[in-house]
Amino acid sequence: MVGYGAPPNETTHGGGYKAGGNGRRLQMMRSASLGPNVVTLYSLGEIVARARNAARNDPWAGAAADKSVANGIGTGIQAKPLWGTKAWQARERKLWKRFSKHCDAEGVLNFDGIQALIWRECEEAGECFVRLRNRRLSDGLPVPLQLQVIEAEQCPPHFYGTASNGNQIRAGIEFDLIGRRVAYWMYPRHPGDYHAGTDIDATTLKRVPADEVIHVYEPLRAGQIRGIPRSASVLVRMFNLDTMDDAVLERQKIGNLLVGFFEDADTSGEPRDPLADQLTGDGTAPAGLRPEDEGALDVSMEPGSTIDLGGTGRKFNQTKPPDAGNNYPDYLRTGLLAIAARWGVPYEVLTGDLRNVSDRALRLILNEFRRFIEMRQWLMLIPRCLQPIREAYFDRAVLAGALTVPGYDEIREDVSETLWVPQGWPYSHPVQDVDADIKAIRGGLESKSATILRKGEDPDEVADQIQQDNADADARGFIFDTDPRRVARTGSAQKAPADDTASESGETP
Repeated sequence: MVGYGAPPNETTHGGGYKAGGNGRRLQMMRSASLGPNVVTLYSLGEIVARARNAARNDPWAGAAADKSVANGIGTGIQAKPLWGTKAWQARERKLWKRFSKHCDAEGVLNFDGIQALIWRECEEAGECFVRLRNRRLSDGLPVPLQLQVIEAEQCPPHFYGTASNGNQIRAGIEFDLIGRRVAYWMYPRHPGDYHAGTDIDATTLKRVPADEVIHVYEPLRAGQIRGIPRSASVLVRMFNLDTMDDAVLERQKIGNLLVGFFEDADTSGEPRDPLADQLTGDGTAPAGLRPEDEGALDVSMEPGSTIDLGGTGRKFNQTKPPDAGNNYPDYLRTGLLAIAARWGVPYEVLTGDLRNVSDRALRLILNEFRRFIEMRQWLMLIPRCLQPIREAYFDRAVLAGALTVPGYDEIREDVSETLWVPQGWPYSHPVQDVDADIKAIRGGLESKSATILRKGEDPDEVADQIQQDNADADARGFIFDTDPRRVARTGSAQKAPADDTASESGETP
């Protein structure tokens, strides 16, 4: 029998990978193999509290959230119906617009504002909940449905147990025997808000069916059931950076309290000891004279202070306060780079510092940032939040008779299919970008509709607007140099065709 020898010592050699070893250099690199929920849920409350504190008090955390919301939501992600006739779609768009104005259960935001609030909650706390609140027909709403945005703390992550029906409750979420979410256990009010003494129900958990709740979060590991604040891995760094910045500021403030001091000087300008004339031959103070009495100064320090050391002569000496340190800017920039990296916001966007950044480099930075934003839009927010809201809206609208859809139960998926249009990105270089769009359309690399959608507009609405503008210009006898029917790209006039066919002038419109 051929022997291959004993396997290597996995503790020392790590099975061939240095990262798996535990030798002298890696003795301090200890990591527990914890599951996706155990690793966070027992400390999630503290992490969320610190993340919210950072968003309130740390300017960089607040700015990162603002930049993310502005780019992820902007003025709102629009919903366009895909099913039905043109007339039916027009009625649906009108109803959706009215619903969007009155959809907030708090009566504060419209649907676009709710989107921004949801995105911000996910940035700050890692998750949020949206409760679908059914309303009566007598409430007079366009659709008997409103949305209530609920913060993560109202569903306590430390709540574990067994429900009366035998279902397991994990981190405030009730699961059935096959692992489906069937309910959420929530406080009626935020546990951190002030409640009157008579509001007993405010601290009593209530069971909310899962079909009334939309849980919005971005899972980072398979099996993860609660969200984690995006800033979790840089909270300590942000705290230390803020502490360092505060310490440097205090040092500067203390150093600048004293502007200078006046000291006694002889006629030649040399400093003179005010006690020299009162000392005895052996250099000690005479009997009854205490140096601490004669030389002590009673001064208070405030910005711009000067100290008079006494004596008959006067010589002013200006102090030199300490600077912040040569390496402080580099330390600050390194910390901000780490914060920006974890938030997914480029350093240049977060800070506005565009020094030594070329136009080409800035384009690459923005393209990477936009790809990250689009990933979160299309993998998290739209499919897991906006589309379920849209489907609930259709269900209530049809049930209430606000929309007529024969056989709705059989074609529900088709009716609720929606084209979601995020706000478009502004051109980085308008002349070059527009020219590139035109070449891509003419070369068959992209449709005109796709280009318009990328700008955040509806192709049908754009076409209707162009048609109306052309009809109005013709009726008034206007000929604009932006009208491709009358003016070629070269700027020369071309004869308008009798019909709607292309011009035969040979010039590119």
